Amino acid sequence: MKKHGLGKMPNWQRWFTISALGICSLSGIAFLLGHEFHISRTLLGDHTVLIIHGVSAAIALIAFGTILPFHIKAGLKSKKNLISGILQLAILLILTITAMLLYYGPEEVHELSELTHWALGLIFFGTFIFHAISRSIGTQTH
Repeated sequence: MKKHGLGKMPNWQRWFTISALGICSLSGIAFLLGHEFHISRTLLGDHTVLIIHGVSAAIALIAFGTILPFHIKAGLKSKKNLISGILQLAILLILTITAMLLYYGPEEVHELSELTHWALGLIFFGTFIFHAISRSIGTQTH
């Protein structure tokens, strides 16, 4: 079996996580563009895009759960990509809460949950890309 560096994920886990979070992020952005900004609304704002976003979000949480025991613990110890890693963790937690509030919460919190979810979703995507790229090129952020 191939040895991996401290906190480095096996290839299957890395691609599973990147794919799940990528599909989730891109489908969320697509739905935001179509539904809110009316860009190709019939295509991007379609309920099917929202279904893809919801299903991929559930899979992304599973993927994220697979990295919790090792990748995050190792990242905290090594302090590699610490800021982007902690930021992703915090944002993902809030995204999960706001998603649940959008579907199960009272109507009074719907608008704030939606706005928070969209804004943090965009920030998460940028942070995720930065974290993955800086990890790949070996840049350390403290």
